[in-house]
Order: sequence, then C-alpha cells, then structure tokens
Amino acid sequence: MTAKPFDDFRTLLATLPPADAAAETRVRTLFAKADKPKASLGRIEDIATWLAAWSGRAPPAINRPLVAIFAGNHGAVRHAISPRPVSATANAVELCAAGGAAINQICIANDLGLKVFDLALDIPTGDITEEAALDERGCAATMAFGMEAVAGGADLLCLGDLGVGNSTIAASLCAALFGGKGAGWIGPGSGADAAMMARKAEVVDRALAFHGTGLGDPLEALRRVGGREFAAICGAILAARMQKIPVLLDGFVATAAAAVLHRVNSSAIDHCLLASLSPEPGHAKVAERLGLEPLLDLGVSHGEGVGAGLAAGLVKAAALTSSGMAVVVRN
Repeated sequence: MTAKPFDDFRTLLATLPPADAAAETRVRTLFAKADKPKASLGRIEDIATWLAAWSGRAPPAINRPLVAIFAGNHGAVRHAISPRPVSATANAVELCAAGGAAINQICIANDLGLKVFDLALDIPTGDITEEAALDERGCAATMAFGMEAVAGGADLLCLGDLGVGNSTIAASLCAALFGGKGAGWIGPGSGADAAMMARKAEVVDRALAFHGTGLGDPLEALRRVGGREFAAICGAILAARMQKIPVLLDGFVATAAAAVLHRVNSSAIDHCLLASLSPEPGHAKVAERLGLEPLLDLGVSHGEGVGAGLAAGLVKAAALTSSGMAVVVRN
C-alpha cells in the first residue's frame, strides 16, 4: 500500500514520549520541603513541576526560550471577513523584522529569541467555502516545515500567529472538530462590525456544509478548513514534544491548531500550557474543551505571540524560583 503524506504524523501521534514523572516528583518534593506554607506559591509551583515533567530537568531551567510566529494568508478573505486588507499580514511580518512590533519589545523585556516564518503569503490558501485550503501533501509539508522551528535549539517554545482573517479560519476548524454553527464560534477578530460578523458565520457554515463528512478526521479537517499557519503550529507542537521542549500557546489560532492534535490523541498537548486568553469568544470555548486554563487574562487580542511572550516571563520566574529554592533545601 502506498504511504500517504499524513502517515508519518499519525505514527508520531500514536507514539508520543511521556512526561518525566521522576523529574516532576523531585520538584514537587522540593516545594514540599521548602521553608514556606504548603502550596503557598500557587500556580507557580504547578508551572515549575510542569516544566520539569516535560523538559526532564529537575529543577527546571530556561536558557533558550523562543517565540515562533507563523504567518499565513487565506483565500476566504475574499468574502470580506476582515476589516484589514490581506496585505496587512506581510506588513506585520516586515514590522517584526524591523524590530518595531509589540512582540519585539516583549522579547527584549523577557530575553526571548524570536523567529517569524512567512508561509507563502503571496499564495493564499484555497477558499474553504468551495475547496480545500490545502491538499494533503501541501499540508503535511507545512507541518514538517513547522517542525523545523526548533531546529536551532530551544528549551521553551512560545507559539504565535499572523494572518488576516485567520480568526474565522480558527472558528471553522473548531466547528469542524467539536461541532456547532459558525455563530457559536466566530467573534469580532480585528474589529468586525455586525454585518461582517454575519459574513464570518456564513463562511464557517458554508465551509462545514461543503466539506461535510470529510471533516471527520482531524488531520483532514486541518487541511480542508485550516491554513498554513495552523499546520505549521501543529508541526512545531509535535517537534517540541519529541525534543522535550515545553510549549506556550498564544491565542485562538494556536489553540485551534493544538486542538487538531488533541483530537487525534488526547495526550498530544499535555506538554502545552495556554499562555493567554483572548477576548475572542471561540477561544474561551475551545480552551474549555481542551481543559486549558490560561496563565494570563489581560484582554490581549493582538496576535503575533504577544500573550505567549508575556507569559514566558512568568514561566521563567517559576523555573528560577524552583532552582533558587533547591539551593537551600536539604535533600
């Protein structure tokens, strides 16, 4: 039988490495022995133990944190589902490259590395209301490209996105994965008015109707009603798992991408935390479905990994708290 492009990813998702239970236990024991009230550091303790479990280091340490932003464009934008022109995606990429974006300043503040990936912005994906966003080979290749995001080494991966109209694509993907109509998943995105919101919901519903039973498989749903940034984020999450790199997810798009992997294997995103909850209604909905509680809730809907970059500072503090306390705790 001829192998299909998704086969390697299905194999990876069926054989994911588990958490390092011994490292997790060592950090929990460390906090229990520390001279402080029990569980007094709240979620800071949970973050530190999560880092230990998924990095295999106890106490954990973060020396090479990386923000990876994936930028894509979508054919469905022709239905006037965003107040921004499609050219705004490339403009945002250029602003990041010039050091003038919000994420650049947050990376400086928290000493984070930054990579921005332009995913064929001059070739938008197919219009999901009448064709698949990507063919299987193209989707699999983009997932493989996303896996290369951590090729240079990292010990914390913060995932973000850029893409005009991609909140509608995220809504379509979530509706395909979890059910429901477009109106239940869409939101204002980058400033949609009531008429535009109605068009967004219609695009989701038309996509669901057009692709029908083809959406039953999560990876098929990804290629049919997702996009390049979604596929690349899926690949990056998988690569991080294989290389023992904990992951912070930023925003609706990254969370929707993670949901694809979760639907294939419910343990596939155990090494991920939700950095920030955006005001987009569908984001809270999918986060609840995945059992993800955000580290931050600052009303940030900016995209470009801003929420993950901010949360990375908190995660770095948790690692330092754990390692600093380990110095004085007698084993």
